[in-house]
Amino acid sequence: MEEHKYFIVEAINRLLKGLLAPILPGTHGGYLVPPHILMALIAALLLILLLKLGGRRREIFPGRMQILFESILGFIQNMVDDFLGPEGRKYVPVIGTLGLFIFMANLLGLFPDLASPTANLNVTVGCAVFIFLYYHLQGIKKHGFFRYLKQFTGPVWYLAVVFIPIEVISHISRILSLSLRLFVNIFGEDLVILSVITIFAYLAPVPMMAFAIFTSVLQAYIFVSLSLIYLSGALATEH
Repeated sequence: MEEHKYFIVEAINRLLKGLLAPILPGTHGGYLVPPHILMALIAALLLILLLKLGGRRREIFPGRMQILFESILGFIQNMVDDFLGPEGRKYVPVIGTLGLFIFMANLLGLFPDLASPTANLNVTVGCAVFIFLYYHLQGIKKHGFFRYLKQFTGPVWYLAVVFIPIEVISHISRILSLSLRLFVNIFGEDLVILSVITIFAYLAPVPMMAFAIFTSVLQAYIFVSLSLIYLSGALATEH
């Protein structure tokens, strides 16, 4: 099946090829910036813009925009408190940014001539690898390198040969679980919406968009919840 061509992807790549052609002669074919990378950048820029607008003016008596963003922040803080306790508040910026990016990326496919970057496995694997590295680094930072690694060797040293492969496989499977779950759900959602709209062009858009918004929120929530579970395990005193 021929890949759909997006106007903004074609325009930006034509512009980049024109600018880079004198420097890089081989830029005449293919995409310099693949569609999923460009869509991810658009999602990030939209998120930055919305957060900038939402935090620009903070009033004693908040308006609707301020109430919305304060509610989102409060929800994320409550999630972090539930999994990590009050001491986990320092992780709110990273976890919140990741969750909001995934939510915005999931929603992007609802806009004309745009696509959800999370419907591409490269993007979901990138998010999963990021949180995989992040929770291990935080565990090392809290416990120290050797003490953290000792948690993977089992209760006694002579069982390390059994426990280490099990732990390695278990942690690598988290990358697969996080990335595949998000990718399959968003890709499937986009495919279903496209199929339904093709058949019922005038009746489907509103209910299917509502369904897509619900799915986008749910998948971002699941990804963040699992990330917090993994982070909680890395920070735990006893593994």
